[in-house]
Amino acid sequence: MLELTMATVSGEEAGATAGMLMADAPSEPGAVLRVGRDKAVCRLVTPEDWLFVSRAHLEFVCGPDGTWHLTWLRGSQPDPSSEVRLVLGEYAQPLAYGGTVPLPRGGSGEIVIQDRTGPRSVNVGFYHEL
Repeated sequence: MLELTMATVSGEEAGATAGMLMADAPSEPGAVLRVGRDKAVCRLVTPEDWLFVSRAHLEFVCGPDGTWHLTWLRGSQPDPSSEVRLVLGEYAQPLAYGGTVPLPRGGSGEIVIQDRTGPRSVNVGFYHEL
């Protein structure tokens, strides 16, 4: 099971956890969870006016061995207006635009989508339950 929690934070709300959303999916091959602005395809939806987040921005896909992979989906623009970081404990790794990384089995962490033009972010916590 992969469990996700999402909070959207702007400069004036720093430290606030209001509006937290949750989603989960079993660790079965082909299971998918998406984060973005499009309610039709995303389980976790950001505010529609947060244009630094694509309609479908992040995709979590469970592989054949039960390992979850995170992909920063390429949007309609050649260069993104955000940065994405994978944070595991004290370790932070930038995720390349269009890149994919495996998530640790049985681990937890956070994915941060940071607006390059202002003090706004989308913080997606994850927990992979074995």
